[in-house]
Amino acid sequence: MMQKESTVWVCRVPVGTIWTSPEKVREVDAHGTGQTVKINKWLESMNEEENHDLTKSKRVQTQLLYGEPVLVDKVEGDWAHVVAIWQPSGKDERGYPGWLPVAQLAEVEAVNEQGYARVIAGKAQLWTLDLKPLLAVPFNTMLPVKEAGEYFRVHTPDGDALIWQDDVELAADYDQVLAGSGRDIARLGTEFLDLQYFWGGMSSYGYDCSGFTYNMLKANGAIISRDANDQARDGQEVDKDVQDSWHIGDLLFFSNEEGGWEPHHVGIYFGNGMMIHSPTPGKAIEIIELAGTKHERELCAVRRFAQEE
Repeated sequence: MMQKESTVWVCRVPVGTIWTSPEKVREVDAHGTGQTVKINKWLESMNEEENHDLTKSKRVQTQLLYGEPVLVDKVEGDWAHVVAIWQPSGKDERGYPGWLPVAQLAEVEAVNEQGYARVIAGKAQLWTLDLKPLLAVPFNTMLPVKEAGEYFRVHTPDGDALIWQDDVELAADYDQVLAGSGRDIARLGTEFLDLQYFWGGMSSYGYDCSGFTYNMLKANGAIISRDANDQARDGQEVDKDVQDSWHIGDLLFFSNEEGGWEPHHVGIYFGNGMMIHSPTPGKAIEIIELAGTKHERELCAVRRFAQEE
C-alpha cells in the first residue's frame, strides 16, 4: 500500500473507527467496520453490556473523520495499521496508532493550498457538483478547499464536492483554526448536551471524555493530545487546590487514586464550581456541580489551553 509523494491516505467514511486490533471486533460491530459505516445503527444495535464492553475490553482506540489523513504502516488482509497524524499521542510520536479496515481508506491527491473548510454544524450535508446529496459529515470534519463561494468546493475521498458556506468556516490549515476563549470552549460544549458517551468517540455521533475535550479545543484553535493522560501533561498548569484560580474553559483531570496521578477522566470547567463532560458509557454529555461528587475527591490536575477566559 505504497503512497506517492503527491498523494495521501485519508478516511473515506464519515466516521472511521480505529481498533486496538482486528481481533477485538465483534459481530455486533458490523455497522462500524464495513465499507459503508452506519454509526447510528451501530450504536442502536449494541445493548448496554456490549456498549460497556467497548470500554472494559479496550476494543476501540479512537476515530477518524471523513477526509482525515493517516500514515499507513502495513496492511494485513482486510486491515491496515495506521497512524492518525492529526491526533497527538504518547503512544507514537507521529500520532495515534491502531487498526482500520482497508475499505475505509482512500488514496487522494494532496491538496490544501487554499486551506480547509471546517464543519461548524453538528452535521453537514455534502453535495455532488450538480447538487445531488452525497453524504452527511460530522462536526469538525476538515476538507481541503478548492473554491469559496455560496457553496465551498472541497476535495474529498469521493472527488470534488460542495458544502454550504453556512455550515463551515475557513481555516488556513488543520491546526490554524481561529483561537477561541475559555468561554467559547465551554459554550460550544453545550451544543452537544445529551449526546451519548461513546468509548473512543471523536465525532458528533458520540464522544468519550477526552474526545469531547479534544474536539471542543480543536474547534477553538488548540490542537491537544488525544487521550486524557497525555492532555494532563499539556497546557499551562493551574493550581488544582485553588478553585478561584480556575478559568472557564480550563480542563479538569481526575484520578481513581483520589488526587493521585494517572488521570482516567477529563472535563471542561464551566465556572461557578461546575463542569461539562462526557461521563461514561450509558450516560450523556452533561453539566454537573463538582461539590459533593467523587470528581471533587478525584481531581488531580487543572490545565489551561485558552489564552483568554
